[in-house]
Formats: sequence, C-alpha cells, structure tokens
Amino acid sequence: MALQPRQLSLPIERIREPTLEEFLPGPNAEAVAAVTASAAGRGEPFLFLFGHPGTGKSHLLQAASRAAGRSGRRAHFVALGDPDVAPGLLDQLDEFDLVAVDDLDRITGRPDWEHALFGLFNRLRERGRTLLTAAAGAPEALGLGLPDLVSRLQWGPRYRLLPLSEADCEALLAGAAQRRGFRLGPEVVRYIMTYHARDPAALVELVARLDTASLREQRRPTIPMVRQVMRGDGQGRPDPG
Repeated sequence: MALQPRQLSLPIERIREPTLEEFLPGPNAEAVAAVTASAAGRGEPFLFLFGHPGTGKSHLLQAASRAAGRSGRRAHFVALGDPDVAPGLLDQLDEFDLVAVDDLDRITGRPDWEHALFGLFNRLRERGRTLLTAAAGAPEALGLGLPDLVSRLQWGPRYRLLPLSEADCEALLAGAAQRRGFRLGPEVVRYIMTYHARDPAALVELVARLDTASLREQRRPTIPMVRQVMRGDGQGRPDPG
C-alpha cells in the first residue's frame, strides 16, 4: 500500500503595519497627539521628532503616512541614507499632501541630500503641504552643513521622544500579544522584562516571533519558549537558566 505524503501545517506570520492607534504614548502623549493631528490635516504643517533609537520615531512617521492615506490624503514615507536611493527622489514628493522623512541624521555632510531636502521643504510650504521629519538629535545638533536647512527644520514644533517606563513596556507587551490573539502570563512578562532589551520596537518584534513559535508548536508562550526565541533574536541579556 502506497504511503500518503504527510501534510504539514506551516504557520504564516501575521505582519502588522504601524498604526497611530497602537502606539503606546507613555511620556510622549503630546508628540503623538501632534503627529495624529498633522496626519489628519488639522495640525501643524511641519513637525520634527528626535530621540534615541527605539523611542518610536519611525513607527510614528510610518503610521502617520498610513493614517493620512486612510483619510484620503496622498502620503509618502521615505527613510534617508539608503545607498540605492538618490537625492532626486525628493524632487518628486511635493505632489503629496503629507511627506514623512525619517533618519535625517544619515544625510549629514552630504550637500546633495541637504539641498534636496531644503528644496522639498520650500516646495511643500508653498503648496500648503505637511512635512514630518525625524532624526537622532535636534536640528541644531545634527551637524548639517546647510544653515538654511537647519533654520527650516526649526520652524515647526520639535518633540524629543522619551523611553517608555517599565510599566509602559509591560503594557506594550500585553497589548501587542492581545492584538495577535494570545495572552502573555505575568511570569512570562516578568521574564521578558528581566532578560530582554527594553526597546519598544524590539519588544513588539519579540511578540511577533513568539506568535510564530506559538502557532508552530500549538501552545501558549512559556518561559522556555521565550528563552529560545530570545536566543535567536540576539536581544536578550544573560539568563542563568
């Protein structure tokens, strides 16, 4: 009798795109409210976000672009510094109602990019568009070589994003798991908070990886499962277990 091939059930990872509704404000409520208003076309036309990596700058810019698009506005998100992208890209963006430019610090000392961004700023202003920008530091601290660009970036409100507290990170973990349809027990959350980097983006990524592992193994996440996933993502701290 011929053997029938065994059918494997492969988990499909559920990729979630950033949204403003799912962003946990923590100490950054004022900045989140400003970005939300600008995305809807009723806030400031120019906003500048800055802060350490992992504070949510990229999430907010991407989410603002998506929110603007859902409301019928034409929006575009671009991350600077990509070696495959030329400054001429910015020449094409003034047709959009909202433009979100991330990683601005990566063009420091590159006159072609600085002049391209300066030109985009002016064109968007003339046409009454919205420009959201983000970088690791404040405009005057980036070392940009074009003084007029620094001046333009200081026109609108500037918000320094602050790290989330421990309680906020725990809420972030619980919320991210709930949106994916599973629950993290208190002991699992405590373990993650003890041995994992408290970077919001990394925590959300960990939840996504736990979701995949949970689907594959058909059981709720446990500490051994978390330990195994953390060893794979390189974000964990030494675990005596």
